[in-house]
Amino acid sequence: MKYRHLFFLLLFLSACNLGNKQIKNANELIITLPFFNQPDWTPEWIGKNDVQYQKIHTIPFFSFHDQNDSTISLHTIKNKIYVSNFFFTKCKGICPKMTNNMLLLQEAFKDDTSILFLSHSVDPVSDSVRVLQQYAKENKVNSSRWHLLTGSKQEIYDLAKKQYFAGDSVGYYQSGNEFLHTENFILVDKHQRIRGVYNGTLLVEIDRIKEDIKNLKMGN
Repeated sequence: MKYRHLFFLLLFLSACNLGNKQIKNANELIITLPFFNQPDWTPEWIGKNDVQYQKIHTIPFFSFHDQNDSTISLHTIKNKIYVSNFFFTKCKGICPKMTNNMLLLQEAFKDDTSILFLSHSVDPVSDSVRVLQQYAKENKVNSSRWHLLTGSKQEIYDLAKKQYFAGDSVGYYQSGNEFLHTENFILVDKHQRIRGVYNGTLLVEIDRIKEDIKNLKMGN
């Protein structure tokens, strides 16, 4: 009887250890962020040993001017995690909500210089540097961390549709003359790979971005 009790005790302890391992593995799966390589926003979990790892979609070189007339390019975001979105200053619909929510992210990571925010104007003809500067002032934008970008409309739209997969319909399959209007916030890691897409008008999504940024900083 004594050995029988010992056998069941060992079996119980073994089951507990197995359960903890499964929970640990489950947590690892939860906190490991996917990659996004296609306009349909299909998440892909790709390991470093996978042959596809070297083919993960990355944001290519770009160069625009921000609200201080500083040149913001791929060099600016090198080794930075950043959140990107598309807006225009005259927008009275979703843009004010997105700006307010980006401000929440700015405040949440105000002491973390490894995090940046890029807001591209989809109406760059109207949104000159001077206009963006005033908009930044009115919306408490920290110009060292949050860049409001203007430049060539063609270059902004190409970047938005072909690289960030942003738009009302599926990515860059929109017609080239369509006015880009999207609520997406796009999370990009230190290697310019897209790791998350969120509805920038929803507070619950802003909380999710905060957690995902923390996971990226942990190397997930």
